[in-house]
Amino acid sequence: MPGERATGRADATSLRDAHTPDAVRSRLAEKRSPSYLQDFIYGAIDGTVTTFAVVAGVEGANLDETIVVILGGANLIADGFSMAASNFLGTRAERQQRARARNREERHVDVLPEGEREEVRQIFAAKGFDGDELERVVDVITANRELWVDTMMTEELGLSPTGRSEFHAAFATFSAFVTVGFLPLSVFVYDAATPGDVAHTLGWSAVMTAAAFVVVGAVKARFVDQPWWRSALETLAVGGTAAVLAYAAGALLQQLF
Repeated sequence: MPGERATGRADATSLRDAHTPDAVRSRLAEKRSPSYLQDFIYGAIDGTVTTFAVVAGVEGANLDETIVVILGGANLIADGFSMAASNFLGTRAERQQRARARNREERHVDVLPEGEREEVRQIFAAKGFDGDELERVVDVITANRELWVDTMMTEELGLSPTGRSEFHAAFATFSAFVTVGFLPLSVFVYDAATPGDVAHTLGWSAVMTAAAFVVVGAVKARFVDQPWWRSALETLAVGGTAAVLAYAAGALLQQLF
């Protein structure tokens, strides 16, 4: 179709412009920032599911909506902080593990440089380099100690030379848990402020829970190569299943006790 061909030509032009020598040099010189999308999605989904489970359970026990708001709010803060703290410690352990690996590689480079040169040689031989070309690559890499260690980190150990900040990871988890996880509770907060204005609060809470999953999926689609509606449906299906299981477990326990 003409519109699609025009779009394709525009994309090709944009792609060529992004791969001129100056554009490539500028892009490679940019500081790479680690992604915290995983932490955001993790916190948002868990916050939504656990908050919905709490409000559904309390609502099922026919308690006053003020109790629903108090317990739901307490869950948001306490569980959100707990998840953020766990992610903080996990990400810190990951960073410390990377630092330990880097220190080990630096020691190897200092104590056994010929052995480390042989590792670089074999790594790039496996990539198809050989002869004088291979020796030139080895010489260039091993002439710069930082580049040498970075190469061993990525090629030998499969570790990124730079890691994620545990503070940023914890903040992403906590903020997503609280903000997105508030949606299932928002109906009860509104109804507690204006009693009687909302009929079927639990049903509306379920709608807000589904909306939260759709929003998270749509946000995720901005960072991955996936249509927003497909990402939203995927997140809704996975998160909705977790929410249904949480509600079913609560209903079963109410029947037993």
